[in-house]
Amino acid sequence: MTSKIFLWLTLTASLLTAGKTVTIAGNGTPGFAGNGSRGDQAQINNPYGLVIGPDGALYFCDIDNHAVRRLDMKTRKLTTVAGTLGQKGYAGDGGPALKALLNQPYEIRFDRAGNMYWVEMPNHVVRRVDKKTGIISTVIGTGQAGFGGDGGPGAKAQMRQPHSIAFDPQGRLMICDIANHRVRRWDPKTGIVETWLGTGGRTPIADGAPLSGTDVNEPRSIDLDPQGNLYLALRAGNAVYKVDVAAGKFIHLAGTGAKGYDGEGGDARKAKLSGPKGIAWSPDGGVYIADTESHTIRRIDLKSGIITTVIGTGERGDGPDGDPRQCNTNRPHGIFVDKQGVIYVGDSEAHRVRMLKP
Repeated sequence: MTSKIFLWLTLTASLLTAGKTVTIAGNGTPGFAGNGSRGDQAQINNPYGLVIGPDGALYFCDIDNHAVRRLDMKTRKLTTVAGTLGQKGYAGDGGPALKALLNQPYEIRFDRAGNMYWVEMPNHVVRRVDKKTGIISTVIGTGQAGFGGDGGPGAKAQMRQPHSIAFDPQGRLMICDIANHRVRRWDPKTGIVETWLGTGGRTPIADGAPLSGTDVNEPRSIDLDPQGNLYLALRAGNAVYKVDVAAGKFIHLAGTGAKGYDGEGGDARKAKLSGPKGIAWSPDGGVYIADTESHTIRRIDLKSGIITTVIGTGERGDGPDGDPRQCNTNRPHGIFVDKQGVIYVGDSEAHRVRMLKP
């Protein structure tokens, strides 16, 4: 049995690394240039969260340009869809998204109707662009840091350093409210916001702990599977948990809590992580993390519990593209896996977006 498991893991790892990393946006030099040109010839500045939109294009948060950008995956043409010429601020609600001022959009998602949402951590808000009109509005947050508003409308609630967002199967938006040590939930049908996970405390999560009454220390990044289970990366805790909705408990998936980079090919729970800041559930039966401070993309197999590195060497750098295990990255934050298993990475301080087709 042991030899069969080892063979299966070896085959899985070889399939995952059979592809090549390719830069699809950014030329490696930070800046704001290249609208209308090929993505890999343009300048971007610190890309974070990304997602494939309902139109098949790749959308990503160009945080130090204070913009949301769109890469047409057929033509590879790069355009800007929100933000004003790289200017930082918080203005423009009620008008067109391209005339609004943003402040470091961190992560981006689309609802079922095709409306676009992103979170701006320094502004402590979640904003929305209406698909039909292109008008921008703030749906959660007042623009002032704090904690309040549970049970009331999202636009009157306060958050403190929100970072990651994701929709559940019911269409509700989950938000990592980092400095409040909570995961909040907003229902677009009612407009009501509430705390879903966390108490405001910072005690480490015990494996099997109930969802209610358990502390969540600096929830940094989230994603959900089609059943509504949530996958949670704790940057400060150097750990990954599954929020099992049916069982009503936290399941420890990866990380000992100590900071480091080890455990390759072994039990993910015994591996060291280094400041994970991005996470993505994948239809291949795994969860991928941007292990930011080890400069790698790692995969946790949900059946075997084994952790492997998919992209990166563990050393900080910029490529080269090609063999994913020899492609250095530089503090990656964004990770997204599409329905075909294609992996997209916001290679933040390399100022590139990379793609890996397994």
